[in-house]
Amino acid sequence: MCGIVGMFDMSGTREIDRQLLERMNETQFHRGPVEGGLYTERALGFGHRRLSIIDLASGQQPLFNEDLSVVVVFNGEIYNFQPLMQELIALGHVFRTHCDTEVIVHAWEQWGEQCVHHLRGMFGFAIWDRNQQTLFLARDRMGIKPLFYAVLPNGMFAFGSELKSILSLPGLSRELDTLAVEEYFAFGYVPEPRTIFRHACKLAPGHMIRIKVGDSTVRQKKYWDVPFTPLAPASEQEIQEELVRRLREAVSSHMIADVPLGGFLSGGVDSSAVVAMMAGLSTTPVNTCSISFNDPKFDESVFATQVANQYQTNHHSETVDKDDYGLIDTLARLYDEPYADSSAIPTYRVCQLARKRVTVALSGDGGDENFAGYRRYHHSVVTERVRSALPSALRQPVFGFLGKHYPKADWAPRMFRAKTTFEALASDLTRGYFQGVSIMPDRIRSRLFSPGFRRDLQGYHASEVMLAHAANAPTDDPLSIVQYLDMKTYLPGDILTKVDRASMAHALEVRVPLLDHQFVEWASGIPSAMKLSAGEGKHIFKKSMRSYLSDDILYRPKMGFSIPVASWLRGPLRERVSQAVLGPTMAATGIFNMDFLKELVEHHLSGRRDNSAPLWSLLMFEAFLRNVLGDLTPEPKSQPYDSSILLSA
Repeated sequence: MCGIVGMFDMSGTREIDRQLLERMNETQFHRGPVEGGLYTERALGFGHRRLSIIDLASGQQPLFNEDLSVVVVFNGEIYNFQPLMQELIALGHVFRTHCDTEVIVHAWEQWGEQCVHHLRGMFGFAIWDRNQQTLFLARDRMGIKPLFYAVLPNGMFAFGSELKSILSLPGLSRELDTLAVEEYFAFGYVPEPRTIFRHACKLAPGHMIRIKVGDSTVRQKKYWDVPFTPLAPASEQEIQEELVRRLREAVSSHMIADVPLGGFLSGGVDSSAVVAMMAGLSTTPVNTCSISFNDPKFDESVFATQVANQYQTNHHSETVDKDDYGLIDTLARLYDEPYADSSAIPTYRVCQLARKRVTVALSGDGGDENFAGYRRYHHSVVTERVRSALPSALRQPVFGFLGKHYPKADWAPRMFRAKTTFEALASDLTRGYFQGVSIMPDRIRSRLFSPGFRRDLQGYHASEVMLAHAANAPTDDPLSIVQYLDMKTYLPGDILTKVDRASMAHALEVRVPLLDHQFVEWASGIPSAMKLSAGEGKHIFKKSMRSYLSDDILYRPKMGFSIPVASWLRGPLRERVSQAVLGPTMAATGIFNMDFLKELVEHHLSGRRDNSAPLWSLLMFEAFLRNVLGDLTPEPKSQPYDSSILLSA
């Protein structure tokens, strides 16, 4: 696990500023504190920060092929590198190391851009082929590892594992992207491929970029998608058995490491299933880590302890104060753009704990997306059935009227909080799902922005992100469509971003076997009725795990990794939220309707409404403005490994 950076003059004529490249590299020191490497030649510069996981003695990057004509910088892990190495050796390639990075170099030599189809893992990498005068970048299929890029006004192409690396370049404008601001306040994050900055982008999951010297075109192409191809007919029992076999194999492939390895254990279904598989594959007790909260409403530690005792793991747990809100500014600096998922706080803490014991940790992320575990999936499918049963000529005006005029009754019992449901029924599947997942639905965002900012939006609506993905969905099944939407937005933009930044802040590598692309491909083909059955999500997954986990773990109510944001904002953060949301930093942007922000704050503090989600997103936006648009000083640097000496060797 590492951090990569690079600069490429697309004209092929200019030298790379080595000091600037080193500055880029050192902004990501935390991603690879073991050592750093730089390489430059005319028109090209690569940088790398290393966290050694496999082949600790060698494998320094940037790394070359035999004749030094191909060089790579790579962040991630290739889980099939050992059989792939043997295949490439049989084809005549010569290896100098035993690390997974070198297989990428030789895979490129052998298969060109088709090399990505041979790689099983999580990755963001860049290859320079001197003979072809070509720069090639690729990101893994699910978006587990990040990759940012920008084209500067002078024709220089720059990339990095984190946004802060390219923001350190003086030629990159920090102008905010108006459309990204709209998207952030809808989703709570900025979905791929946009960033909060107009002139910087994320490479989308499952995509590649190819640039040739002398051609200013950045050619981008999708190389993979979740197929949702139905499985061959099989009984539920047969699918359960196949699920366990495939899960065990995925976990096994993710356990290869030359450093201490363990697992996150929240006590939920997904992390418990991964730990159960790890225990069955390991000859020694598995290291597990969890955090507990000193508020029973948010504490799952008793369930984590139950699984740890069942599998006799080396379990480590620490209690976190439920009022652990001191990380707001730290998180703003880590994420480089506004990010409003408050579970980033406990995720940061569990990564901090895990790093005391291990260098690699396996997590259970991806189970909800694969097997329809979120409660909103059931709601979406039921709502779609109602839509299908009513003619649109009746449904849209009736439910549109109710959605507009029904009160927002946060105070009422759940069965009477129907406003969002009415709004969804008046819409179609994708727009309805968008409204359901938005942290600020249209009725709030329509009042959030200033008149000038609304004019700049020119009618753009954040739902267009999901509409574009839905148009490309390889399925017409309603449940599969909303799973697909989450795999394209929420999973990479929120969940995987959260884990990557929180883990890398502590030089911890987190692996996600439930998002192994072969496992995802197979799981996507399971019939929807086996994923969501009688209102119960993860039906087939839970049934397959009954031989490994108790019903107390499998069938208890889902808690999630939540914190008491609403009470924080009415209690210890009361003054801060008022000062931040209503203060001069936000007002100076010209983005917001300050009268409406005042209304949001007053209604929440008085208890009239629960505006915690909008206010938290505003609080994190203000923290972003202060922390990221302010200073981007590189972290303390170590002596870089200089691979340019290889050219004279």
